[in-house]
Amino acid sequence: MNQFSFERLAVWQDSRALAKTLYLLTREFPSEEKFGLVSQIRRSAISVSSNIVEGSYRSSNKDKANFMNMAFGSLMELLSQVIISKDLEYINEEQYIELRSSIEKASNKLASLSNYFKKNIQPLKTK
Repeated sequence: MNQFSFERLAVWQDSRALAKTLYLLTREFPSEEKFGLVSQIRRSAISVSSNIVEGSYRSSNKDKANFMNMAFGSLMELLSQVIISKDLEYINEEQYIELRSSIEKASNKLASLSNYFKKNIQPLKTK
């Protein structure tokens, strides 16, 4: 089976693994959070990987950088939600540290990828 180019991106692989971890972890959250924090966490996690994929297939580097920035924003939303989950004691310190480390790792890769695209934006050619 052939791979699409986004599947080879380390940042997409990291975000995919993070989403899986969060889906499994949020199964243990209180049932009253199903349509609240659990839903928000899952949407943010999916948004990160989805924006990476969508951006990787845009034709201009400006558009690619924009989608990497959107993925970064979703990742920061996710960090906020993880912090709140710890505050509410839905996750323990060890889980928090592991999640925060994964988010930081992905954020560094996203920032690098976005900066790469920003530096390689070709100006419009005029006649």
